[in-house]
Amino acid sequence: MAFDGILPCLSETFTASSYSSEDTALPEAVLNHVKQEKEHSNIYILDRGVQSTRSMSFFNKEQVVFIVRAKENRKHVEIKSLIADEVATDLGSLILLKDSLVYLYTGKPINNKRGNIHYREELVEEPFRLIIAKSKEDESKEYWFITNELKLSAKEITDWYRRRWDIEVFFRFIKQELHVSHLVSLNRNGIQMMIGSYVNPNI
Repeated sequence: MAFDGILPCLSETFTASSYSSEDTALPEAVLNHVKQEKEHSNIYILDRGVQSTRSMSFFNKEQVVFIVRAKENRKHVEIKSLIADEVATDLGSLILLKDSLVYLYTGKPINNKRGNIHYREELVEEPFRLIIAKSKEDESKEYWFITNELKLSAKEITDWYRRRWDIEVFFRFIKQELHVSHLVSLNRNGIQMMIGSYVNPNI
């Protein structure tokens, strides 16, 4: 489900077993949305469901700008620090620890002698931006973000990611306030009619 800040803008359902991993399903859903909005300037904000370096390389190839919350202690090689003396480390509720161009590792599938697939760690020499920040309220809590957006500041990146919570607020609102347990229609008019009937039962 994609959310544009006001309404859901894309809904995709994947039933094949090959889509059991979000690392497979989410990039395809994003690309489907990109195809619908060819002249877009969107930044796609994704949670920790996407961790594969291959998926991030795929976004680069398709010129999709993304921000992903990475797992902490993600293995990487630093190429260059982007923190200059004049860069503010105060990100609001966070404190900037690292802002760097990095290479990431990926798991390369290898067939062993028994015919089973295992994954060998391999460095992908394609630069991504890694931002690490810690919480002001809980200094033991770190947030790692990976993006291919190089023009925005670290604060702008973390502020954009914070907006991803809008979709959680939206889901909570329609479930708790509008009492919508499921959507019987996936098109815009159908959803508007359904929500309207909950707000005004006489519709």
